[in-house]
Amino acid sequence: MRQATTTTGGHVLSTHGHPVRRLPQGHLIRRLSQLYIGLALYGASAALFVEAGLGLEPWGVLHQGLAERTGLTIGVVSIVVGAAVLLLWIPLRQRPGLGTVSNVFVVGLAMDGTLALIPEAHTLAVRIPLLLAGILLNGVATGLYIAARFGPGPRDGLMTGLHRRTGRSIRLMRTAVEIAVVVTGFVLGGTVGVGTVLYALSIGPLAQLFLRVFAVPSASDGSTVVATGQPRGAILRP
Repeated sequence: MRQATTTTGGHVLSTHGHPVRRLPQGHLIRRLSQLYIGLALYGASAALFVEAGLGLEPWGVLHQGLAERTGLTIGVVSIVVGAAVLLLWIPLRQRPGLGTVSNVFVVGLAMDGTLALIPEAHTLAVRIPLLLAGILLNGVATGLYIAARFGPGPRDGLMTGLHRRTGRSIRLMRTAVEIAVVVTGFVLGGTVGVGTVLYALSIGPLAQLFLRVFAVPSASDGSTVVATGQPRGAILRP
């Protein structure tokens, strides 16, 4: 039987009587803009790490190592790995959102596009600023993307899914997964260095800062019905 809805007091009620918030069109447009700008900037920031050559973030190490072995671009590898990780959500009973699926494709495409546009950096005088810019841009991108509230990225969903299935803390799951990812990527030829350490130390505070900057306020009236709230278990990485 089709679910019917009725309108009352500025809300839509399902056949079960549960209210679904109606949000203004502009509110949805802002959230979608933040989602896709954030994902594009995240891919661009990952490209800056690659060009700096001073160490990548954990999953970037794996992507680069696989790219070295397969001959694929690092952006294409990012897409393939993201899709593979998303398949692991099935036994973990994770439910993807629009942001989850978009993450798989947009980040990798933006990474390859940025790498095609920026020239190679050879001196430390250029590579160090590239690294610092990549870390800062990654924090901005993370704040934009998560504040849009369209679901966690595939890799974060894997960690939160493992947390729920095993009962272990998210911190432990994240640490275990990222150590395995970094070690595997390094063995395959990915770059681990000072950039990897700086990223690990700075991304948490930066993401928290930009989550506050880009927080989308709640709306109580309008005409577009959308799901509200951030999926439980989203953590700070697309």
